[in-house]
Amino acid sequence: MNTPIVDPLQGDFPETIEEFLQYGNMKCIAFNRRGTLLAAGCANGTCVIWDFETRGVARELHDKDCTAPITSVTWSKCGHHLLASATDKSLTLWHVVMERKIARITLQQTPLSAHLHPGGSPTPSICLACPLSSAPILVDLNTGSTTVLPAFVSDNGNPPAPNSRNKFSDGSPPFTPTAATFDKYGDLIYVGNSKGEILIVDSKSIKVHAIIPIPGGTIVKDIVFSRDGRFLLTNSNDRVIRLYKNLLPVKSSRVEIEKIGSNSNCYENHYEKLKLNGASCLDLSCEISDAIAKIPWKAPCFSGDAEWIVGASASKGEHRLCIWNRTGRLIKILEGPKEALIDLAWHPLDPTIVSVSVAGLAYIWAKEHVENWSAFAPDFVELEENEEYVEREDEFDINAFVEKAEEQLINEDGYIDIETYDKDLTFSDLDDCETELIYLAAIPIPDTPDEQPDKCLGSSSKLEDSNHSGSPFSLDAVQNGPAIPPASSPMEVDNSTAEEPTQAANSKRQRRLSAKGLELKQAEKGKKPTMKNKTNGKSPGSDGKQVEPANGNSSTVDDEATEDDDI
Repeated sequence: MNTPIVDPLQGDFPETIEEFLQYGNMKCIAFNRRGTLLAAGCANGTCVIWDFETRGVARELHDKDCTAPITSVTWSKCGHHLLASATDKSLTLWHVVMERKIARITLQQTPLSAHLHPGGSPTPSICLACPLSSAPILVDLNTGSTTVLPAFVSDNGNPPAPNSRNKFSDGSPPFTPTAATFDKYGDLIYVGNSKGEILIVDSKSIKVHAIIPIPGGTIVKDIVFSRDGRFLLTNSNDRVIRLYKNLLPVKSSRVEIEKIGSNSNCYENHYEKLKLNGASCLDLSCEISDAIAKIPWKAPCFSGDAEWIVGASASKGEHRLCIWNRTGRLIKILEGPKEALIDLAWHPLDPTIVSVSVAGLAYIWAKEHVENWSAFAPDFVELEENEEYVEREDEFDINAFVEKAEEQLINEDGYIDIETYDKDLTFSDLDDCETELIYLAAIPIPDTPDEQPDKCLGSSSKLEDSNHSGSPFSLDAVQNGPAIPPASSPMEVDNSTAEEPTQAANSKRQRRLSAKGLELKQAEKGKKPTMKNKTNGKSPGSDGKQVEPANGNSSTVDDEATEDDDI
């Protein structure tokens, strides 16, 4: 377990679980663009925001109108707003700093995911939602109006007619859930359908510009862009993750795809023309799959620099993460607790992954830090083995004629610029967002060791074991109360819970005694020391004889009997 397939020094990716976060029963997570804040949606309709550096709760967003589980959370470009979709068919837009609900829209279908338009407007108003039984839709959060995006294209360029059979109770035709996402600047929308195709749709005119057929022709479950917009990956029902290279320019992609469409006119039908346009938009780089076990994948995503791809196993009861490079080579397998994984997110900058289990816990995967003592002094040299040091003859002599370092000529009256800063290439797309939200003050939560609340708010704990074969909490423990650490025998559970209830409530893990230690502990409690009653200056029932205690230690009783005889 956790055995790297290649040298781990070749890449900067997480290796082990560092700690976990707990707040109710979390269902989905999302980082802001800087990675300083982590938003999570819970099963009771609450959204919680963590200060990821201090691991403290910074905001708790409660909506009295929404008590249904949250299906997805997404940040605005500047980080001031958070959009949450729920199973009660609602979309809620929050102002993070003011903890105020700005808009709430109720759709006709349950949204599985939602994305805010990546434009730099102060208050985002357009979002892309992927309902459970409908084509992806664009929603105006100000007016509540919706626009259904095309998910299929026929040979003549018109959407295919819906099937008249097997309709729902409201008369709408059945529909397979589809995936959709904006490109980096929101000019185009990439839609995946059940026929195994990617449609490139104009976000303003809702016109289909290109079609990219996916090998296999199965349902597209996930479409994800990298942060820089140069790569795109898809997750299909054939259990294959495919990586595409974006051939369109990151900026002005709408103008470029319109030029491509205007140059191709001589084709048999409109569908063939769109397929040719798609060949100039995306190029298939590699396919990723498990050829032996045929594992289905869940929640694939890129690392912050798009050098690595991570995907989670969708098998029941598995918390396994696989990391590949962009050539499709498997780099590392991370094994977590015996809990199924439902969502994950890679930190935008650091080699850190946060995964959410079915028990509602968020596990933080990070690199194993090794102490480097050479960092304390620049002239410190680490030695692999002991070496004999030969002292120079004048090494510790006092020399009064040491040359002094030449003083640098510094203009003390010069102007010092403290306002201009260097451009960060990692966040070069945020230059138009002057009021970006980076940090939030964490809410101090007092410790209550004597109480056992139903909801553990803002708690975090270090994991001591490195193999991570078990979870710190089980699903029953999350629903019913604090959990009991796993024990190797029923006797250990009885001793840790019945005899020391206070200690078990305060600590996440307890040290377990061995079988021999338990026997000694019970023997000490079952045998009480013999008490001496003074009667006529002699110990009772012995006429001056010594009384030996049951534990065989007679030194104390011998001394006391001798003192009584002397008296």
